[in-house]
Amino acid sequence: MPNIKLPDGNSLSFEKKVTGFQLAEKISKTLSKQALLISVDGNLKDLSYEIKHDCSVKIFTAKDKEGLETIRHDTAHVLAMAVQELFPKTQVTIGPVIDNGFYYDFARKDPFTEEDLRKIEKKMTEIIDRDEPTHKEVWERDKAIEHFKKAGETYKAEIINDIPKSEEVSIYFHGKWHDLCRGPHLSSTGKIGKYFKLTKVSGAYWRGDSKNEMLQRIYGTSWTSQKELDDYLNRIEEAEKRDHRKLGKEMNLFHFREESPGSVFWHEKGWALFQKLVDYMRSKQEEAGYKEINTPEILDRSLWEKSGHWEKFGANMYTSTTPDEKIFAIKPMNCPGCVQVFNQGLKSYRDLPLKMSEFGKVHRYEPSGALHGLLRVRAFTQDDAHIFCTEDQITQECLSVTNLILNIYKDLGFENVILKYSDRPDLRVGDDMVWDKAEAALLEAVTASKLNYTINKGEGAFYGPKIEFVLRDAIGRDWQCGTLQVDLNLPERLGASYVDKDGSKKIPVMLHRALFGSLERFIGILIEHYAGKLPFWISPIQVMIIPISDEFDDYVKEIHKKIRNAGINCEIDLKNHNLNYKIREHSLSKIPLLVICGKKEVDSNSVTIRKLDSKKQETMELNTFLKTFAALNKGPSKN
Repeated sequence: MPNIKLPDGNSLSFEKKVTGFQLAEKISKTLSKQALLISVDGNLKDLSYEIKHDCSVKIFTAKDKEGLETIRHDTAHVLAMAVQELFPKTQVTIGPVIDNGFYYDFARKDPFTEEDLRKIEKKMTEIIDRDEPTHKEVWERDKAIEHFKKAGETYKAEIINDIPKSEEVSIYFHGKWHDLCRGPHLSSTGKIGKYFKLTKVSGAYWRGDSKNEMLQRIYGTSWTSQKELDDYLNRIEEAEKRDHRKLGKEMNLFHFREESPGSVFWHEKGWALFQKLVDYMRSKQEEAGYKEINTPEILDRSLWEKSGHWEKFGANMYTSTTPDEKIFAIKPMNCPGCVQVFNQGLKSYRDLPLKMSEFGKVHRYEPSGALHGLLRVRAFTQDDAHIFCTEDQITQECLSVTNLILNIYKDLGFENVILKYSDRPDLRVGDDMVWDKAEAALLEAVTASKLNYTINKGEGAFYGPKIEFVLRDAIGRDWQCGTLQVDLNLPERLGASYVDKDGSKKIPVMLHRALFGSLERFIGILIEHYAGKLPFWISPIQVMIIPISDEFDDYVKEIHKKIRNAGINCEIDLKNHNLNYKIREHSLSKIPLLVICGKKEVDSNSVTIRKLDSKKQETMELNTFLKTFAALNKGPSKN
């Protein structure tokens, strides 16, 4: 006789076992029509799941995140059903839910075409209209492997073979079609709705390993209403226009090459943008009391073993063995090197908090299929800082870091920021009393920000709690950038200490802090946020001077010097092209300001300006122009 506790605190008792659907029906007829799945003591289950014991149950509908993800999961299964009905010899592999949608990987000799996608979508609609019932079966491992091998589904057989012996092998049926899956799923295909769209096809290596076979990945999205679907597709269309890889080429900022996959070849303009961001952050950090350091990119294996990174991240580290048979690794992170700088010389409690910043180049091996322009690279620059402090200083330092990060984001045009707070995991290091202080300090910083935040229970690092700063860009996409982590582990492992007031030796707390995370990735985000039309103060080329004809070349050369002396980065276009051609060319390059000079400007010692995306022109006296744009060039914090 199960007693079921509901989220509102009420309880329902039943004389015998009860399914999730029966529970929903007991609560209300409306809920039974809207219910999609349940959670039993926090574990997601199908509506058909039988509840036999006392437990806590929550019922999810399409309005819930869990409900929408299940709709997307079922849509992925229906995609696979449709593909195999249309192309019977195709093998299915894996089909997970991802942000805003799903994908499924297929093994098929012939490539899928745009016409194929339209046919598949039509077939998916037919399957949904058939309202195929869904049910789950648990099979013996050997039976499942043999079954899928006979069906020609070798990939599925391989997956089953790798499932831990302690886990059940569950098979979900949608009508007669079935697939290996943990679930949960909707009660029938008709529950999915028709607000879905297949978006693209790409290649993907089996299990993400370039040594394996190349599969075909079909991406799709699924929503609970036509409006949500239309809004998402509009965002996707806008995102394609803003793709930093396309804009980076148009703006002549960077490129990539196969000789060094995942590494950026910065062009002059792109490197100017990079350095402007570094200079800006450097000035903000100096104001906040940070001391900038730099540590070697290559360090002996023994240091990475001491720090614990070799065990946890060794597979993603680039290593080299020297002629004397020593093993070195290119650093995947800056933390151990920073601790070595701290360890030089005796430190006192009077030296704390000690804030060390570093623009450190790091290298991490990422599978080639995961690389994505500036957003996912193998070599990148972290805007790291490490703050060594006492336990009593954690709160204030966390507040200071949070305020610094939020001010920098605001300067760069990101005011919609969400915080994610993660507390202690089950497996962790450090004393619980210190964890209490660290968690309280971080949570105080989060609440003091007055921003929306979520709590990820138990998702902190093994060495301490953390905050993640998530930016929302101009078209509503979220990007996780900055982080603040309290480390109760690394200082002790690497022998860091300070002398306290009473003369005793103490281990400092270490705060890991990144503002952007990766400069390369943040530049990609910045380009897409502004659609390439960067604010004047960080644009790599701010002004392009264009003479109407070559008789005015001397004048533009003269004002070019004056503009540069005012600290504004400008260039002259003396090419033998007409004015309209030059305006189009430099507008495509997203140069924020065009300065046009002819006889009128020479006679009046003035300039005519044309701003990006504007057909209006304005004539300004030269000194007024210099004063106006020199002030604008200082950036938002200086005005």
